[in-house]
Amino acid sequence: MHFHHHGYVSGDPRVQPAAGVGIDRPAQLPDEVDVLIVGTGPAGMLAAAQLSQFPGITTRIVERRAGRLAIGQADGIQARSVETFQAFGFAERIIAEAYRITEMAFWKPDPADPARIVRAARAVDDTTGISEFPHLIVNQARVLDYFGEFMANSPTRISPDYGYEFLGLEGGAGEYPVSVTLLRTAGPDEGQTRTVRAKYVVGADGARSKVRESIGCTMAGDQANHAWGVMDVLANTDFPDIRLKCAITSGTGGSILLIPREGGHLFRMYVDLGEVAADDRGAVRKTTIEQIIAKANAIIHPYTLDVRNVAWNSVYEVGHRLTDRFDDVLPEELGTRTPRVFITGDACHTHSAKAGQGMNVSMQDGFNIGWKLGHVLEGRSPDSLLSTYSAERQVVAKNLIDFDKVWSTLMAKKPEEFESPSELEDFYVRTAEFPAGFMTEYAPSMIVAEATHQNLATGFPIGKRFKSAQVQRVSDTNPLQLGHQATADGRWRIYVFADGAVAGAPSPTTDLAAWLANAPDSPLAATPAGADRDAWFDVKVVYQQEHTGVDISAVPAVFKPEVGPFKLTYLEKVYGTDPTADIFELRGLDRGGVVVVVRPDQYVANVLPLTATAELGAFFAPILQAGNRAPEFQDHVG
Repeated sequence: MHFHHHGYVSGDPRVQPAAGVGIDRPAQLPDEVDVLIVGTGPAGMLAAAQLSQFPGITTRIVERRAGRLAIGQADGIQARSVETFQAFGFAERIIAEAYRITEMAFWKPDPADPARIVRAARAVDDTTGISEFPHLIVNQARVLDYFGEFMANSPTRISPDYGYEFLGLEGGAGEYPVSVTLLRTAGPDEGQTRTVRAKYVVGADGARSKVRESIGCTMAGDQANHAWGVMDVLANTDFPDIRLKCAITSGTGGSILLIPREGGHLFRMYVDLGEVAADDRGAVRKTTIEQIIAKANAIIHPYTLDVRNVAWNSVYEVGHRLTDRFDDVLPEELGTRTPRVFITGDACHTHSAKAGQGMNVSMQDGFNIGWKLGHVLEGRSPDSLLSTYSAERQVVAKNLIDFDKVWSTLMAKKPEEFESPSELEDFYVRTAEFPAGFMTEYAPSMIVAEATHQNLATGFPIGKRFKSAQVQRVSDTNPLQLGHQATADGRWRIYVFADGAVAGAPSPTTDLAAWLANAPDSPLAATPAGADRDAWFDVKVVYQQEHTGVDISAVPAVFKPEVGPFKLTYLEKVYGTDPTADIFELRGLDRGGVVVVVRPDQYVANVLPLTATAELGAFFAPILQAGNRAPEFQDHVG
């Protein structure tokens, strides 16, 4: 953790000094804001947390509830999300309180007596080392709490504005072209409406999104035809795997997905309620908790479930629905203006809960749009950057829905319908990278380069997330994960994996360092005057030698920037290889050296030779060159 560079910090270093709009931040929701986020779900809170790192941007997040979420419906946290939590500084703490999934058990009808279930197989959760982080189960409300803490401790001191319901929006002209009408749902002025004008609006308001409706988007996809009862309960049972994630398929009574919860006692069951008749008209949603418990007992026979307390329960029908766009730009307007309103999470994609993807994919929606809004509003990037949000995330949501259709269909199959006895567990193991969150691969765009030089870094595929590996920091000899040193501060990362020459010797690495520091077409040249040299770009170097073979005094100055008002030399961006886990070998890095460019949301954007300074400059030129403002937003109410 980096602190003391502005002077001695005697308190909690996670509490950053207030700056910009965070100084004397108004308690009441102002009439004009840069970004208005609607909804405090995972997508909205992560977007707000990312924007909280931009002191010059006024971001407010409104929520119709009167206070924080008490019981969350989502609970599965994939490893990719834990990587994201690391960037926001709370991975270790949430891991400590969460349930960790290491295996999954598969229970099936006993061949000798199909009325009974028996354990048929076990599958290790991550056999290939997809991530150094675990697969967790933890209450969604706690995830939101941690993001809320991060926002409150940020320079902008963001906290949610509770008790505001979104009613609608209109477009217009001027500096704040989006007018949003809100209804007060709590407080002394409950029942009153007011208008807030915004430069941009992010709709994170769930599957019944009014923001989506306001911009004329509609959901399309499969109608629900299968129902599940879900319950979080405290119970006594003789079922031996009650503290293990299980897929249970009975001979006659349907299926259960069992998810143990944090704390040692609580667990969730998704209980198969069967096909929904075409003329059901919602009747299945009236299934009582007693009926769900009885169904669960029938499925787990010969074991029994004695429920002592129900924390939460619901009934839902599986449906897979997706919007064709995630912003307010109509197809015929593409290329003529950039978006002003965005939708995220369940507002633009819905699916079953059993693959544990909803909260996770939604958070990546928020991460994606958050840094892009920050860069545009700060003047770092042109408005055209915002068009990449819908283009990138709509494809991800489509892939998720395609995956979930297969998984939810398998979970609902009867024993006699499987093509092979191990079909379910085989699919679980074979597709492990997808539910872990690592199949996202963004296509080439203004922020993702073509894979021209991919052979120089085969372990860092362009468009996919930057997969961490261990290195040794030269200044203090500490072994650490390189990827964990990248915080959610909105900066681009430029990782320089050096050629074999020693630090300071004439080499492509020292030539690149000189270009980065001095060339007018270097991306670092865009850093505002008066800001720290690493304010917009975090440039790190990894030498092929072990830390003892790197003379830090000889390392080029661009890798040791002066920071803070005292212009202190920062030495923690210089690394050597770990002799027990050589990152060059682990990630297929060319020994002649390679540059890996990583976006603020942790996705690899480019891979280049050390000598390709012209290509590196050309890649960043359109990203850093702020063009003319987009045509004024006009609303498109359907």
